[in-house]
Amino acid sequence: INSDKKLCESHGVDLIFAPNPEEMYQDKKAFVNITDLSDTLCGIRRPIHFKGVCTVVAKFFNIIQPTNAYFGEKDAQQLAIIRKMVFDLNFPVNIIGVPIVREEDGLAKSSRNTYLSSKERKAATILYKAIQLGKQTIQYGCPAKYIIDTMTEIIQTEPLAKIDYISVVDAKTMQPVQEVTAPVLVAMAIYIGSTRLIDNFSYDPK
Repeated sequence: INSDKKLCESHGVDLIFAPNPEEMYQDKKAFVNITDLSDTLCGIRRPIHFKGVCTVVAKFFNIIQPTNAYFGEKDAQQLAIIRKMVFDLNFPVNIIGVPIVREEDGLAKSSRNTYLSSKERKAATILYKAIQLGKQTIQYGCPAKYIIDTMTEIIQTEPLAKIDYISVVDAKTMQPVQEVTAPVLVAMAIYIGSTRLIDNFSYDPK
């Protein structure tokens, strides 16, 4: 929190809302859960994660009542779920996706990158190499399996990398597709050592 405060101060932030868990979760019985969208990708490995995300974000929106709320596109499934929650429950909030910010070598910026050793940090660039190859390979009508197999091959060239998942899903529903005939999200979660990293890219065939 102290490093976050310094970062916010350097960008001219006026106010930080940082309640403690006791204030937010006293005898909590109500939850918000967006089904279907949370049943794929990261939701398979973390079945209650997005239920928690939706509940706390809904509480934040009710307490703060913001005009705009910003969510990173690196967490694309989370962004899609929050947008669906806001639409379905009629929150008067504009949800704005923030493009992925990358390091000079292409690795998506993330607080989790600090968990990597120097050797693992170098190995982690394999995610961006897979993203680049996926972008070069994907085209209208392309079988999803071909994209997945192509990206899997390059990931497997890195000994420190272990694939959690590589998936091609409908960009709106987050459900797996067989062929690329509509806007899709190509997402992956890869372990580098014991650190789980995620990355993705979108493709619209129109």
